[in-house]
Amino acid sequence: MARGRGAPGFRARSDRGALSVFVAICAAFVVLVVVVIIDAGGKLRAAENTDAYAQEAARVAGQQLDEAALLRGEGYRVQHQYAEEAANSYLALYGLRAKSVGFSPDGASVDITVETEYRPVLLTGLANWKITGKGSAALVHGVKEAETD
Repeated sequence: MARGRGAPGFRARSDRGALSVFVAICAAFVVLVVVVIIDAGGKLRAAENTDAYAQEAARVAGQQLDEAALLRGEGYRVQHQYAEEAANSYLALYGLRAKSVGFSPDGASVDITVETEYRPVLLTGLANWKITGKGSAALVHGVKEAETD
């Protein structure tokens, strides 16, 4: 009997190509991970930008003072119609629109919600991802330091 040849009647299988299959599977997995990382990073960037746009829209809306109420001595507050128009004008520069514009009961703060969609770059078979951004601004006044009264 020949040594190291296995049982009689069986041919030993060659390991040729086994490493190639392993490398191909690993390479496909690495490519998939890179694709997911790129699209997830894009979504995070879009979410950060949407939050920034909402925050700036709230700031712009907060600058729309109700001057008549201020002159009557009723305090600082936002004029709702102008604030909403100003926020949407700002957001229109980026192809967005405010989903909701809210005001505090005393009119001294503005809350803006913006919704947009992110279309994955590489995972195009997936549906678009909905992204919501929120921003708020409070009216402050004062010469030397901010006062909220």
